[in-house]
Amino acid sequence: MPQNDSTVELLTGKEKTGKKSRWPARLDYLQSATGIFLALFITFHIIFESSILFGKDAMYTLTKAFEGEPFIEPGEPLIISALAFVIFSMFIFHAALAMRKFPASYKEYQRYVAHKKLLKHNDTNLWFIQITTGFAMFFLGSIHLYIVMTSPEKIGPYASSDRIWSDLMWPMYLVLLISVVLHAGAGIYRLIIKWGWFDGKDPKKNRQRSRLIIKTLVVIYIGIGLVSLSTYMKIGYDHKDDYGSRYIMEKHK
Repeated sequence: MPQNDSTVELLTGKEKTGKKSRWPARLDYLQSATGIFLALFITFHIIFESSILFGKDAMYTLTKAFEGEPFIEPGEPLIISALAFVIFSMFIFHAALAMRKFPASYKEYQRYVAHKKLLKHNDTNLWFIQITTGFAMFFLGSIHLYIVMTSPEKIGPYASSDRIWSDLMWPMYLVLLISVVLHAGAGIYRLIIKWGWFDGKDPKKNRQRSRLIIKTLVVIYIGIGLVSLSTYMKIGYDHKDDYGSRYIMEKHK
């Protein structure tokens, strides 16, 4: 099959003039930028979801705020659909960039596993965590974002809890939570190492400090996510006999 000049350039990393192509570096920058954007989104998303810990009214109020209240009455769920579409597009773009570095065959995967066992290097193990969590996120995250895009009106204290408990989606959200936080944590740490952020005068010491901070944040966010998920499950269990009904704050009744 014939290949044009741009195809050869991307595959070999060289331009047709014989010079090294800048595209691999550009794609690395794009992968890093989209990864940071998505990591920040996950950080705030978990915090927003944890609003249920402060009561149904808190979660309901935050949901309505994302629907445009008080600027739009009684709120427009399509705003949430649009936001979910933007995140989904960024998610797919980041995944496509990341897959450039995934093993392209089973033989490559075997070589990587042998390399990992031989070196027993922490950063190599982190890359393995990113691969496995990345695959889980690609499928489970796509399902979650599709639900949000197509059913934005079904977000709220009761609607979300019904989906998690009565629709038996809590196992998916449990795996997704752990995968997302581990992937984001490993990704941010590897970006710190890759681009030399915070190296300072003592790179080794600062990298150890960065590793400790990232591990602490991963534990904290998984903890927040688990407590929030448990709360939604409890609400869903209590609400199972009224499945489908929506929560309404007193002032909206």
